[in-house]
Amino acid sequence: MNPLAAIGRIFLGFLSGAGHIALFAATAVSHCVRPPFYPSLVMRQMMDIGYFSLPVVGLTALFTGMVLALQSYTGFARFQAEGAVATVVVLSMTRELGPVIAGLMVAGRIGASMAAEIGTMRVTEQIDALVTLSTNPFKYLVVPRIVAAVAMLPLLVLVADIIGVLGGYLVAVYKLNFNMSAYLKQTVDYLQVMDVVSGLVKASVFGFLIAMLGCFHGYNSGGGAQGVGRATTNSVVSSSIMILVLDYMLTELFFSTR
Repeated sequence: MNPLAAIGRIFLGFLSGAGHIALFAATAVSHCVRPPFYPSLVMRQMMDIGYFSLPVVGLTALFTGMVLALQSYTGFARFQAEGAVATVVVLSMTRELGPVIAGLMVAGRIGASMAAEIGTMRVTEQIDALVTLSTNPFKYLVVPRIVAAVAMLPLLVLVADIIGVLGGYLVAVYKLNFNMSAYLKQTVDYLQVMDVVSGLVKASVFGFLIAMLGCFHGYNSGGGAQGVGRATTNSVVSSSIMILVLDYMLTELFFSTR
């Protein structure tokens, strides 16, 4: 009945959950640098995370770039600043939209898959069977997914940046009647190396976050099929929220003094 006690329970529960996630992440990172390694499992996860995510990431990035160019032109036309469309498209895609969109798409596709797969192994006691066979579950299940996600997310974001800028170019040149050479020149002139690098660093962080949270929720699931479904939902929701939170923090880190 004491409202302060309820607040305390929520706060302590939050700290307990954060502590469990931090310990899980520290254990996973420590196993990433210690043998034995499973390169075949890493390659399989890289194919699943990278290659098979290309269609959804590319399609989303294409239409994001197209919408961004169209909306930027509509807004800038009120101030006779239509020439800034190319700059807005390329900076928005490389700094923010490319990493965030790719991260959210991969979180929905891969994070849920990881949580469901590992959660099913947990409730069917396959993880206990791995321990019985002297196989470390972290080495066999968690490490390959984290390594693959950290390696492949920057590549996906790089492709998303290119496709997103291409989408803005198509709309600007073929619908809004921009000069082709002038649009490309402005895109190249205002793009800096740090704009691309910051997006790729964000992608690596998002990849680690997605894989770690997906594995964490699956690894600690229980309660049969209902528990697996709950772990899948929690994985996608927590990954999506943390991507947006870390996006702000990393943007502040990279561009706060510029």
